[in-house]
Amino acid sequence: MFTLLALASVGFHLWLIFAGLIPNLVSRPLHLMLALPWVFIAVREENALLRWAGWGLCLAGLAACLYVIVNLKALDDQYGSLRGSLQYGLAALLIVTVLEMARRAIKLALPLVALAALAYGLFGQHLPGQFGHPGIPVNSFLGTLTIAEGGVWGELTGVSVNVVAVFVILGAFVGAGEGGAGFMALATRLAGRFRAGAAKVAVLSSAFFGSISGSASANVASTGAITLPAMKRLGYPASFAAAVEAVASSGGQIMPPLMGAGAFIMVELLRLPYTAIMAAAILPAILFFWATWCGVDRFARRYGLQGLSREELPDRATLIATVPFFLVPFGLLLGVLFFTGYTPQYAAGLAIFAAAALLVADRRGRISLGDGLRRLEGACNGAARQIAAIAAIILCAGIVIGVLNLTGLGVKVTSVIIALSGGELWGALLLTALACLILGMEVPTTAAYVICISVAGPALQELGLPALQAHLFVFWYALLSTITPPVCGTVFIAAGMAQTPWVPVAGQAMRLGLGLYLVPLAFVANPALIAPDTAPLLALLALAKIGFGLWLLSRGLIGVGDPLWQRGAALIAGAVAIFAFGVAA
Repeated sequence: MFTLLALASVGFHLWLIFAGLIPNLVSRPLHLMLALPWVFIAVREENALLRWAGWGLCLAGLAACLYVIVNLKALDDQYGSLRGSLQYGLAALLIVTVLEMARRAIKLALPLVALAALAYGLFGQHLPGQFGHPGIPVNSFLGTLTIAEGGVWGELTGVSVNVVAVFVILGAFVGAGEGGAGFMALATRLAGRFRAGAAKVAVLSSAFFGSISGSASANVASTGAITLPAMKRLGYPASFAAAVEAVASSGGQIMPPLMGAGAFIMVELLRLPYTAIMAAAILPAILFFWATWCGVDRFARRYGLQGLSREELPDRATLIATVPFFLVPFGLLLGVLFFTGYTPQYAAGLAIFAAAALLVADRRGRISLGDGLRRLEGACNGAARQIAAIAAIILCAGIVIGVLNLTGLGVKVTSVIIALSGGELWGALLLTALACLILGMEVPTTAAYVICISVAGPALQELGLPALQAHLFVFWYALLSTITPPVCGTVFIAAGMAQTPWVPVAGQAMRLGLGLYLVPLAFVANPALIAPDTAPLLALLALAKIGFGLWLLSRGLIGVGDPLWQRGAALIAGAVAIFAFGVAA
């Protein structure tokens, strides 16, 4: 059953690319309908009551979505205002389904944020002072969230349907064949011979794989399954091996060409071409991995870690045989993106067909239709599950954004940020970073980015930060909690896989992940860094300047027998190199 559902999900989202204009209140409910069974039924709950509740909510959610699709024209004429007890019941049912869907997919935090937002929308008129609102009629409030395009079916859901799902499918198809082996072979060939070669392979392979998965957790689980045993076998301390994998995997969400789901939402919010987002993101992402590479090299000196032997490096034949499995679809994707006027999803669709065609072959050149069909089934199942998980996050976040828009709460929070910062941009940036860290501890990166940019983005822009810089700043800092205690999700996963306590892993990860903390501040101080398309020479100058500063900071933070004064001097010099004499575009 689930294989057929997976094929339907993949087929539907690919069909949308070429089908022309489909009404939003048709495509978006269908997107939810295809996601519901993966969350409520495919994941088997141990508690019998929860299992039956899952079936009930799944069927109820399907009925609610079907009602919206069938009554599309009548609902359009209502302009987001509920009529009759049936529609009130449908609205309540749809909201409960979305909240429980998010709870099952990503635990309790995001649904609680959405519940708090709903409570504010319904009862906020009773709050005294500036945080109260005039009050919204219940029929309009709930109707806008559930039968119009202002909440559950809003712009965020549109991004999930039309863009995120397509790139998730591409990542699944590349990963289902020999593409993953190609990533690993290339990374090992490039980095394996250097000091701490296995750790540097983890850095490069995570950068490559993260560029198609867009998920830090998936990155740890996939590349870590190969790199962690290799590092431990070569005598690396388990805490260091886990820290390398945790940090490198976190960078996947900021590494073009695919990045995370938040990047596609950024395209929608900024109304910029995806190529512009990629161009702005590429040099900061390189600096992140450069900082990680420098940190690994410093730790390698401390632990006396050597590179891989010649026998452990993949031979040229293996490289030539496996690299095309990711190079062909990626090359096609980038070629269509940069050299034609087609949309990103159209480019991804063509790359998916190329990746699907390659599933019938393996690295030995053997063609097997049976093996190809098995790989295709695995790719479709993996893609459908990930589409459903992302839909659960985005639909729930859509409720929060809908309430912010209806009540004007975002504007009020913006004024508070400006007041607390004293009207100073750097003060507002630090407050925003803290908010991203706190929110990111409890909700996924995409949701943290969307909520933070909705409330803090206008404040940063009012204080003079360009919109693209503001969005990238928040997007990066939404990742902080992946390696920053007390939550640090990738640290927990990597520590568990390496069978070592997580606290030492977190301590080393924060030093290796230096770039995650500093690069967003660096591109605010050096705006040319995110403008390689308009000011390439200045962008390269900023890249060299910040890269040198990160190298100095790594020397200061990760001492290898250096005297204290020398480490302190390196820290000061690194800060000066990054933040003094900013390079403007």
